[in-house]
Amino acid sequence: MTTLLWLQTGSCGGDTMSILCADSPSVEELVDEYGIQMLWQPSLSMEPTGRLETLIEAILAGQQTLDILCIEGSIITGPDGSGMYDPYRGRSKMSLVRELAEKAEYVVALGTCAAYGGVHSAPPNPTDCLGLQFDKKSPGGLLSVDWRSRKGLPVINISGCPAHPNAMTKTLAMLAMGLPVELDHINRPKVFFNTTVHQGCTRNEYHEYDVEDAAFGGKACMFFNLGCQGPVTMAICNTELWNGRSSKTRAGVPCFGCTSPDFPLDHDLFDTEKIGSIPVHLPMGVERANYMAYKSLAHEAAPERVLNKTMDP
Repeated sequence: MTTLLWLQTGSCGGDTMSILCADSPSVEELVDEYGIQMLWQPSLSMEPTGRLETLIEAILAGQQTLDILCIEGSIITGPDGSGMYDPYRGRSKMSLVRELAEKAEYVVALGTCAAYGGVHSAPPNPTDCLGLQFDKKSPGGLLSVDWRSRKGLPVINISGCPAHPNAMTKTLAMLAMGLPVELDHINRPKVFFNTTVHQGCTRNEYHEYDVEDAAFGGKACMFFNLGCQGPVTMAICNTELWNGRSSKTRAGVPCFGCTSPDFPLDHDLFDTEKIGSIPVHLPMGVERANYMAYKSLAHEAAPERVLNKTMDP
């Protein structure tokens, strides 16, 4: 049996709503097939809230084992480093998370807020929010850069706003089974953050031939004008569809780059920042000097069905 305690901090519940949609495995399968015992989950536990306080006291006293500590929501450190903008029964959740992390075999940040600060840490960040082990892109959040759990791992960051449901349940299943979880340079499980949102996007061919939409409602690529971050964002949204059916880009909405540590960007989400006519942030692996020449040639070679936007998105 693998014990799991799930805490919500920083006024976030989106990842709870997301994980309820998981199907590979589902939440039920985490319990029935992978042996995860949910000591506490804010939306799923049936016990009165006093049960959470009893559990916390038992864990801190060493009377209750804690295998996986899941944190959902940013860590609020204000005012003045006290964390009391986000209290729990007279103490800050900030201090509570720090103490519980020392007792856990694994600590998992669910969502970009818990991982990097997310929406709540966007300028001007009035409550002084940060992530568990990152402050946006900067290593070191609530926990120090060199902090490690009892199993020797840093905080495992399953980022997203919200995190992908199956990325969450699969990671938890891997931990319950004792399987290794290899992390990337910002502590995300590599198996779920090794492809871009652009890969698997149904608008790819439009992008390759430089056929771009300038207004919403079309079928073409949204990277060049409408702020889509798909070519620069690592996530499985188009390779493992949400609810097995769709994704933002398939529904005609730009990718906002919500798995990235600097999400949300401090500018219009529906506009592509450019230097002259060239996007500031180019697709991964693309050299700026060759980009526009390549795009011009590609546009000239585009087949009629692409230029006329007659192929299905």
